[in-house]
Amino acid sequence: MVRGFVLAVSLLAGSFADAGEWVSIFNGKDLAGWTPKIKGHPLGENFGDTFRVEEGVLKVRYDQYTGPFRGRFGHLFYKEPLSHYRLRLEYRVVGEQAEAGPEWANRNSGVMIFGQDPTTMALDQDFPVSIEVQLLGGKGDGQPRPTANVCTPGTHFHQAGKLITTHCNSSTSPTFADGEWVQLELEVHGAEKIIHRINGEVVFEYEAPVLDEKDAAAKKLIASGAAKELTAGTISLQAESHPVEFRKIELMKLTE
Repeated sequence: MVRGFVLAVSLLAGSFADAGEWVSIFNGKDLAGWTPKIKGHPLGENFGDTFRVEEGVLKVRYDQYTGPFRGRFGHLFYKEPLSHYRLRLEYRVVGEQAEAGPEWANRNSGVMIFGQDPTTMALDQDFPVSIEVQLLGGKGDGQPRPTANVCTPGTHFHQAGKLITTHCNSSTSPTFADGEWVQLELEVHGAEKIIHRINGEVVFEYEAPVLDEKDAAAKKLIASGAAKELTAGTISLQAESHPVEFRKIELMKLTE
């Protein structure tokens, strides 16, 4: 998206097996191919062992944090940006939220796509400029709480040709209880079409993500030469103060 981005995208053709083949991008043993960025800490420092691998599962935990959460949002970045691909994984929300985590982050995590290069993030930046595929768990209160929603840190998107500036936008998915494994699949055709599926069912469709010119972090990217229109970007898994687990993370590169 910015410095080094064009080169990285140009190298994608030789990065994976033939188009149409699912490739595992999480080996179930360690964080090889992934890099953490946690607010207040430099890129690559996995503060508090926030992201860890146990029994073949990538876990997000806060049990080694001292005191309250204090807004130490984290993101685990895949090693290269992508533009045309399918990504699928299974996730589940577990346990209790970290001490003093914000109420809106209760049973809340996400997968960030169209994200900025993590080397361009400020030390104290909350979230990468990106499109967030928001992953929510039900609160057990009988109220609907769909998952695979769209939130927009530093961005907007279009739907049926209309610019959508609402920060969070609900999908049509059902609500899922704590501890239930849910399959998320994302289908990304550059800026032309983005599709969210939950357990195989389409729950959200949109297109043409753009930088929010009023957002401070996005302004810095634009000033550094980034295009307002987003056609590619990084992928990252989120740590927003509630424990969550990921497994079976697979990628299929599309040739378009």
